[in-house]
Parts: sequence; C-alpha cells; structure tokens
Amino acid sequence: MAFWWPLIVIALACLLCKLLFMFIPSNVPSIDVDASDVLDEGNQTKENSFIYIPSRRQTDKVQCYEPATMKYLGYFPALKADEVKERVSQSRKAQKIWAKSSFKQRRQFLRILLKYIIEHQELICEVSSRDTGKTLVDASLGEIMTTCEKITWLLAEGERWLRPEYRSSGRSMFHKTSKVEFHPLGVVGAIVSWNYPFHNIFNPMLAAVFSGNSIVIKVSEHASWSGCFYVRIIQTALAAVGAPENLVEVITGFAETGEALVSSVDKIIFVGSPGVGKMIMRTASETLIPVTLELGGKDPFIVCEDVDVPHVAQIAVRAVLQSSGQNCAGAERFYVHKDVYSSFIAEVVKIVKSVRAGPPLAGKYDMGAICMQEHSERLQSLVNDAIDKGAEVVCRGTVGNIGEGAVDQYFPPTVIVNVNHKMKLMQEEAFGPIMPIMKFSTDEEVVRLANDSRYGLGCAVFSGSKHRAKQIGSQLECGVVAINDFASNYMCQSLPFGGVKDSGFGRFAGIEGLRACCLVKSVVEDRWWPLIKTKIPKPIQYPVAANGFEFQESLVEALYGLDVWDRLRAVVKVLKILTDQNQPSPSNKKRRND
Repeated sequence: MAFWWPLIVIALACLLCKLLFMFIPSNVPSIDVDASDVLDEGNQTKENSFIYIPSRRQTDKVQCYEPATMKYLGYFPALKADEVKERVSQSRKAQKIWAKSSFKQRRQFLRILLKYIIEHQELICEVSSRDTGKTLVDASLGEIMTTCEKITWLLAEGERWLRPEYRSSGRSMFHKTSKVEFHPLGVVGAIVSWNYPFHNIFNPMLAAVFSGNSIVIKVSEHASWSGCFYVRIIQTALAAVGAPENLVEVITGFAETGEALVSSVDKIIFVGSPGVGKMIMRTASETLIPVTLELGGKDPFIVCEDVDVPHVAQIAVRAVLQSSGQNCAGAERFYVHKDVYSSFIAEVVKIVKSVRAGPPLAGKYDMGAICMQEHSERLQSLVNDAIDKGAEVVCRGTVGNIGEGAVDQYFPPTVIVNVNHKMKLMQEEAFGPIMPIMKFSTDEEVVRLANDSRYGLGCAVFSGSKHRAKQIGSQLECGVVAINDFASNYMCQSLPFGGVKDSGFGRFAGIEGLRACCLVKSVVEDRWWPLIKTKIPKPIQYPVAANGFEFQESLVEALYGLDVWDRLRAVVKVLKILTDQNQPSPSNKKRRND
C-alpha cells in the first residue's frame, strides 16, 4: 500500500493543477475588425436606399439586398476566370509557407477566432440576419454554436488526428513499421450555400487551414455581403499569428466564377443542389481532383406512438422552422404513427398558430424573410400540387406587418395532412417552412416510406424505446441519424457529416472531414534498420532457381495457413530449401578443390 500512496498523490496533484489552469486566463490577443460599413445603414446611396426588386441576373456585379426589406446593401465584383486563377495562384504561394507552420501557431489562430466570435456574437448574427433574413436566435444556434464547437474540437483533438498513425505491418512484413502520414493537399476550394453564411465559410476554412492548406471560398450570390465581412475576421486573425497574406480568400460571382475555381484548386468542397453538384463533378474530372458534395436532403422525421407528444411536437416545429424556415434543409417529411396522428397534429397546430413571420431584426418574430427571390412562389406551387392531389392545409402561421410596399419575401409556416408520395411536396426538396404529415402503421412501413426518396442526408427517429428507435434508424438509407433528437449530430463536431444518393458523397466535419483535406501517404520502413535489412531469398533471386516456386508456395503456407501443423511443416520445408540453396553444388566444390 505504501508504494501506491505517492502515485495517488501525484495523480491528484496533476488533476488539481489541470483544474486550476482552466481558471487562468489564456494569453490570447484581441483583434480589431472594421465593421463600420456593415453597421452603418446610412452608407446606402439615395438612389438605392428604397425598397424594390433587384435583378439577380448574371452581370459583372453581384448585387446584395436585405431579404426582409429588399434594401440595398452594396455590390461585389463577379470575378472572371483569369481573376479567379490569379487569386488561387496567390493562395498557393501562401500555402507553401503555411505548410511549415507549427500546430502551436495554428491553435493560436483558432483561439483568436474563438475569442472574437464570443465577444462579437450579436454583430455576427446581425450581419447574417440582414443578409439571409433569419432571426438572431436562429443565427446563434446555426452559426455561432456550431462554429465554436468545431473550433474547440480542433483545439482539443485536431493535432492528434493529423499525427502519423501507426498500423500493423502484417505477418510477411513483421520486420517493418507501417504508418499513415497526413500532408496538406495545397489549395482547397469551397463553393458554399447561402443558408448559413458564417458557418458555411468557417466550417471548411477551419479544417483546411488547421491541416496546413490554404483555401479559396466562393460564396453564394445570395449571401456575398456577409461573406465579404466574415473573411475580414479570418484574415485579421491570421495576420495576428504571422500567417502569410492570401491564405484564405473569399471570391464573389456566378457560375463562371465557380467553374474557374473548380478547375484551379487541389480539392473542391461543394454545398448546394444536385444539379450543380453534377456540373462540378464534370469540371473536376478534367483535373482529377477529389470532390466532397453535400447536396441537400428530404430528411424524414419519424414519430412512434410511445413518445411524449407535446415534447416531440415542439422539436418538430423547431426542426421545420430552423434558420427562419427558408433555410431549412433538415426535417421535410413527417411520419407519425396512426395512434398519435391526431394528437400530434393538434399539438403542432397549437404551436404553429403562435408562430409569426416578419422582419427578423424587429425582434418579435419567430422566422424571417425568404432569402432567394421567387422562392415563395415555388413553395406555394408545391402546396398547390399537394392540395390538387388530395392534401389538406390544417394550419398556417401569420405574417406580421412588414410595411407598405414590402416585397413578398415571406412564406407563413404551413401544416399539411393527408399527404402521400405521389405529391411533389414529398419528393422534392422544399427548403421552406412547410410541414407535411403522413401516418404509418408499422415500423416496416415507415422504413419503406422513409427510404422512398432520391435523397439520403439525415433522419430523426423518436420512440419511447431507445432500442426500437435505433432499429428503425439503422435501416434508413442516410448518412446522419439522430435518435430521440433533431440535428444533434451537427453539434458533435467529432462526427463526419454527409449523405448518400442525391444528397452527395464524401464527408466534412469530424476526423474524416479533417483528413479529407490531406494527402494520405502510406510509409513503410525497416523496424530494426540497419541491423536487419530487406534481403531477397536466394531461391527467388535472379536467375530464379528451379525450386523458386516451391519455395514461394511453402512460404505462403507457412505465413497464412489455417492449420498449425501444416504451417510448421511448411516452415521446415522453407528452411530446408534455404539450407540446400546455401550449400555449394558439387561442381562448385570440384572447382574450389582444383
């Protein structure tokens, strides 16, 4: 016992020191990012300060407007192919310097970012809200928390997963050491969507930069204003740690800009529609670069009869209205067991009736404007198609007083019942605040219904039996499963994120996403060099001996045979062949005697 006491005391002392260090302020410098232009609404010219419908057609400018008011925010250049290639070239030069940076320097960069984000949450959320129409609460949930979680995960585990990983060398190479090394790819390109303008920039950037790459990000033409502000935060933090300029670039433009980016970089990450994803794959095939595609989804939300109905109803409405509804790419199909179908609808209707849509910065609305022009017309067409085929609208939320002359950029949250899979609403991605609810009778039926989709991103399964929920989830064709919760996977940044079928392939986030930004290199070396080196056995040296195949055949059985006695006999045979091979032939003996 006396032997263990010192070890216990040392362990307790180490634990106490670790706890104390948690309360010691870290030496993280603050950065000053100029935000005067994004906060000053008076910088709009008189000509463009009124409300009107802008042109989104492809020109030499990307024009930016507030979806909630349609007020002019500014414009950015639509970069041509040669301009994109020049940006990538500058980023490539910066990457060669950054590749030599230490993990200590990279962690300091992350800490500076984290400090700024925490201290400027309202600014970041307000910029996101003005550019996409989402509420401040939704911006905080979808933009701030997920990004902070990713940063803290990288700080805690990022270096660990990028260190060389040693693997088994197997039986035939037991005298070797085998490992996998993770080297930077070079310049990563990302083309991101508008629904989470802050996180969609930071998510690929953090993985790329921490793994030693540079990155060029093409932001959506629907969220260029916020993206061009957010990159200032990144570039200022990089400058604070002495990183080279042009390591992280944000570019603006339309299809030509994105195509030029794909053809210039060493890897492309794309978040968007299946149609555009296919075009990106075609372009990427010309240079044979790796591609990661996240192409949206039509995620099922399954409610079994043994749940707490009011609790799950609240989660369901949050799921369909997350990020101001228009940014919802999560739960889009709701399957409810027949025994709780009516009660679930009643609870949902009660909640939705209290939901109001309106200008998000007014602070009293649950959801804001739709970001993309004319998207409300598309949503209404999906509703109309469902009604024509027998569906019924049981509830719609209200739209607040948005002022005279305001453009129709709002779509009230809508609950629809009596739906089936012949309706477009159950097959096409809506990306809006519509809640179609369909009943089911058995677990087998709901699995079949949920898998009847060309999409396969995520799902949510709710049941009073955890085992039952897991059984259902394991049978669904998707890349992300949440058991008795919704969207919790994305807050676990150690997990990969991505889908199957028309939802794309490849993964970002987690260990897989981090390593996907790397050149994965296999390395084998001598374990006991220079004492033991690889030597070709004499029977198979050139010229190959007459018993060369016999030797090789016995060697294979000695190493991999299933019966131990057969393997021992093979070992004896191998040794005998080697012994005979090493003995000089009679003719050689005679020549030596002469």
